Amino acid sequence: MMSPTDRYYAAACQLDMPNPTKRDEIAGRVERMLEMIDHAVVGYEPFFDVRLVVFPEYAHAAPIYPTVEELLDRLAVPIPNEHTQRYQEKAKQLGIYIQTGTFMEADPHRPGHVFNTTCLVGPEGILSRYRKVHTWTPWELHTSPHDLADYDKPLFPVADTEIGKIGTAICYDWLFPEAIRQLSLGGAELLVRVSAYMDPWGTAQPMDWWTMVNRVRALENMAYVVAANQAASLKNYPPFSWPGGSMIVDYDGRILAQAEQGAGEKIVVGPIDMAALRAERQRRRGHHMPAHLRTEAYPAYRQSIYPAGRASDGPITAEKNEASHRQAREALRRISRGRP
Repeated sequence: MMSPTDRYYAAACQLDMPNPTKRDEIAGRVERMLEMIDHAVVGYEPFFDVRLVVFPEYAHAAPIYPTVEELLDRLAVPIPNEHTQRYQEKAKQLGIYIQTGTFMEADPHRPGHVFNTTCLVGPEGILSRYRKVHTWTPWELHTSPHDLADYDKPLFPVADTEIGKIGTAICYDWLFPEAIRQLSLGGAELLVRVSAYMDPWGTAQPMDWWTMVNRVRALENMAYVVAANQAASLKNYPPFSWPGGSMIVDYDGRILAQAEQGAGEKIVVGPIDMAALRAERQRRRGHHMPAHLRTEAYPAYRQSIYPAGRASDGPITAEKNEASHRQAREALRRISRGRP
């Protein structure tokens, strides 16, 4: 382990490559991402040290098939795998940390399920594995850990590294303040967003959700945000186009760097100052939102809305997603009427 680093730069890398249709096409995408890591770390070395490199959701494969069975047959891979090994070798070579784009993950301990998974990889290997909790229903048929009644691993892991405590969540997770708050309360100082956020909810007004949400999550948790978004053109990832806008935000919600609006492969870099963040967290009495949480004041959170454990009897299907939506809407109606 290298000595702790308080000040460094992070790189958010966005992609525009054709979507794989089978798993043997993943290696070529990994090759390109390894090249981009060299561009970011070696290319900028005369100016500053890039210690963290982040890639977007679906960087290795997207859920292009309509059933879990087809995803498992054609695209899903176990973790660790030969690709995470290559990232580890690159991390060790350059002394950096890599937040991989997501894999369609097949877990031999969870047959019949596919997870949407990103890994934080360092010189020592895989430091954390995050499986998307808030799947983008109804389209996504991945299993969320919340869907499994007997899931016994942390849903929101935080990795303690020499460049700070890093927590990661994927795309739609970020529209739920509760999800990112779990990372913050778990000690995260730097929040990573691995995303495939499509038009029109990108960086262009009046629907610039991407930019707004990243800034708000940073300031409400007093944490840095490094957010990498897909920038694929419509021909590569139909039926959506992807605006990019990858960005680095500081703990007061300031945009430190952002790729301009529009599709295309890009690398954006920005400074991370952990010493400043830690001093502010120690010093502030006003606008210290995590410290001012009145957890007992939120009784609605003690009631279930979206059903848990729904994949315990088999894989997620479109029909299960629709049934869960109906249950959730009914639960919201009961809560709004003051009923248990």
